Amino acid sequence: MRTSIRGGNVLVEKSFERTDLSFERCEAGGIIDALGGSARCDVVIDASGLLVLPAIIDIHGDAFERQIQPRPGVGFDLDIALVETDRQLVANGIATAYHGVTWSWEPGLRDAANARAMLAALERLRPHLAADTHFHLRHETFNLDAEREIIEWLGAGRIDCLAFNDHMSGTIKDRNRPDKLAVMINRSGLSAPDFTALVERTYERRGEVPASIKRLAEAAREAGTPMLSHDDANAASRAWFREIGVAIAEFPLTAEVAGAACERGEATVFGAPNVIRGGSHTGCPSAADMVARGHCSILASDYYYPALLLAPFRLARLGIARLEEAWRLVSTNPAAALGYTDRGAIAAGKRADIVIVDETSGPVPAVVATVVNGRIRYAADGNRIASAGLLSELSP
Repeated sequence: MRTSIRGGNVLVEKSFERTDLSFERCEAGGIIDALGGSARCDVVIDASGLLVLPAIIDIHGDAFERQIQPRPGVGFDLDIALVETDRQLVANGIATAYHGVTWSWEPGLRDAANARAMLAALERLRPHLAADTHFHLRHETFNLDAEREIIEWLGAGRIDCLAFNDHMSGTIKDRNRPDKLAVMINRSGLSAPDFTALVERTYERRGEVPASIKRLAEAAREAGTPMLSHDDANAASRAWFREIGVAIAEFPLTAEVAGAACERGEATVFGAPNVIRGGSHTGCPSAADMVARGHCSILASDYYYPALLLAPFRLARLGIARLEEAWRLVSTNPAAALGYTDRGAIAAGKRADIVIVDETSGPVPAVVATVVNGRIRYAADGNRIASAGLLSELSP
């Protein structure tokens, strides 16, 4: 089946062009096969007055946790939560999603049982999900007992990207302040004293952590799995991870770290919610400032999926980057960092992963339609979609 998107302003390479495009969908998927119109098509999407953009690639999103546990101690079935999350993804123009699943030394929402269940659920549900959904393992580096199993998962190709997180250092600083640890304590289901005791026991093994990270990094390199270092506090930390093959800096804690990563040509990730809210909620660098300095190459949804669609438009309105440039932060650049060559841009031969956006009719830009691998997975205005035969009958 051939689909044509007609009359839109299409982002082609680094500029917008008023043109048509078409793609053929077969059993294997959908590939863009023509720009500038097609002699034959079966379905037509009217994109007149709208923007036609490469669909969004989210390198790190964990808002699904709120579908699993919307309140402390209140949980829902993973299938329900992940299917609902999938609807949110495509409604926000996200065609490729990396679910950031944390496996921590903490009990509760981020424990071993949940990580295993999430991986199994994603593998089981993947054929039924609209977005191309992947497993981004956020490994807490003090979770030493998980190392062997993670290496097995890497070898089996079950992990799509691996992030090294160290939330223990901050926890240690605040271990005698339950008010600071309230979220972690509630999430764990432990009392404050029991949680503090667990932190102390876990921290006693800190001397084992660097060697464990190196072994995991080696296994990831052998598997060809992209790796990220999370919350690098200084340039020395980033340099250490660089030496062991971790090429993506995720949410660096200072502008200096971000600058050092970009100077070495490394992908640097900041949160799209940071852009929308006008700054970090934890006192970290402003993502908009980092984009302005050239120290941010990728935006991630982090904890709020709608921000990823809205952030490039916000950057354009602020005069920080033209929309054509800002959109690369959510499409072309994450595709390159994750090793994709088939998506992230609109061009002949690429996957038909496309989002059609109306930036003028409401208070914020809105997704009109999302196409994933040649299939229309979300449509807010059915009047813009018709069969070519019906259009022929209606033409004067």
